[in-house]
Amino acid sequence: MTKELEHPVMAGADVDKDWWRGAVIYQIYPRSFQDSNGDGIGDLLGISQRLPHIASLGVDAIWISPFFTSPMKDFGYDVSDYCDVDPMFGSLADFDVLVSTAHRLGLKVMIDLVLSHTSDQHAWFKESRQSKDNDKSNWYVWADAKEDGTPPTNWLSIFGGSAWEWDTGRCQYYLHNFLTEQPDLNFHEPQVQEALLSVAQFWLDRGVDGFRLDTINFYVHDKELRDNPPLPKEKRSPIIAPEVNPYTWQIHLYDKNRPENLDFLRKLRALMSQYNAAAVGEIGDDLRGLEILGEYTSGDDLMHMSYAFELLSSKQPTAAYIADVFAQIDQVAADGWACWAFSNHDVPRHVSRWGLSDAAARCFATLMQCLRGSTCIYQGEELALPEAEVAFEDLQDPYGIRFWPAFKGRDGCRTPMVWEQSNQNGGFSTGRPWLPVSNDHLHRTVADLEQDPATILHHYRKAIAFRHAHKAILKGTQTDVSVTGDVLTFVRSYGQEDIFCAFNLSGEPGVIDMPDGNWHQIGVELGSTGAAPDGKLHLGPWQPALMIKIAS
Repeated sequence: MTKELEHPVMAGADVDKDWWRGAVIYQIYPRSFQDSNGDGIGDLLGISQRLPHIASLGVDAIWISPFFTSPMKDFGYDVSDYCDVDPMFGSLADFDVLVSTAHRLGLKVMIDLVLSHTSDQHAWFKESRQSKDNDKSNWYVWADAKEDGTPPTNWLSIFGGSAWEWDTGRCQYYLHNFLTEQPDLNFHEPQVQEALLSVAQFWLDRGVDGFRLDTINFYVHDKELRDNPPLPKEKRSPIIAPEVNPYTWQIHLYDKNRPENLDFLRKLRALMSQYNAAAVGEIGDDLRGLEILGEYTSGDDLMHMSYAFELLSSKQPTAAYIADVFAQIDQVAADGWACWAFSNHDVPRHVSRWGLSDAAARCFATLMQCLRGSTCIYQGEELALPEAEVAFEDLQDPYGIRFWPAFKGRDGCRTPMVWEQSNQNGGFSTGRPWLPVSNDHLHRTVADLEQDPATILHHYRKAIAFRHAHKAILKGTQTDVSVTGDVLTFVRSYGQEDIFCAFNLSGEPGVIDMPDGNWHQIGVELGSTGAAPDGKLHLGPWQPALMIKIAS
């Protein structure tokens, strides 16, 4: 495929530069999606094989978690070569097949770029640690010890312990916000920024349509290496780390969230604009997540959208909680754009995390597709897969191994996708999977759920189709979110189209007044109710009411 065909914007074609706004993105965790060669690990050709299933859902794009060359200490989030595929997942030729197959099916391809840090096996770091005066000596964050030999700052690693690791070669500490094997790059060095922009261009030239940018607010550190202040216990709100991790005990003022981040993001946006590509940035912060979302996604020269953690909450979101989230967005991120998710590769699956019934899972699926913002579905979510129980001896995640049993890690949401009951591996692999397939998943395979039009798999298709059928839902404005009892209400508007949305987020019936105006019931295929003879909306447990305004 020629570059002009791959990126028509570069040839001046008339394209939708806002394709990302309101898009539905399907996240693929490649190790666990489909194994094509029987080694027990998912790969790129396996993804290509299963793309028709994803396309059948009606989503706009796929996001593929890292598949780059890596020692796999953090399963690909420790990159040793940004511009090649790890042999575990295949080859660059396999990636080209994936991109062309996805595009043929009408799917855009977004890949997970991990720019804040590399593996300690990356050639850049190997050179950097050799001396204090080599060409890449300043490419990572190096600092001298304090007089007593302790680390330069009190900064902590998300994976536990100090964020500083002593290197005997340079007799200095290096910064690692995650594993010790994941040294942080020094974004204060212009050459680092140029190298990373070249990485992005490499993949854009290869046909990708955008990026999911890992830990986007971690890029730049405080140049003065100031200590983070403590966070009072009553203000701790663990979102990006479990509460047993002391990382949540600091105000992360200096190790991340630095204003210089914006300078790099503008350079990256300018590059992506040449390709009509888009990015969703992951912002990890317990205190200022939505505020930073507003900073990073406002205007047209920064990031397009930001991955929001508020609906990845540990407890089931109530109507009041969701209303409060959107009230905060109106305050601090009114001009920004969020990307919502209930599940991903880092948190327990939401059906288990929130203890959802089938009706509740359907209601939340419909709600997500009606909210302002873009949305992200994690593989298996469309099957309502519960969190898998993984025995300690089967654990692969270093995070879970370290904090077991208070925190069991992330393996329970990373077990293989189940496609059919052809074997005990759910059709994922003919070999022994890298994580065991959950027996609880084997009766919820894609093949099984396809057979019954009443299953949640078909509900997801209907909810996504409903989203795409209404510009007001896809790209429109959203009024203040209101709450009556357990019923959440708002209106989405675009041009002449107004859609009223109500959701009873409860196992008990709810009653609300009809909104003013002439409204017509829609969304019957999603279980939507309509006005009762008394002129009110009577919602059953976990039932929505969706209505379109008719001109008088």
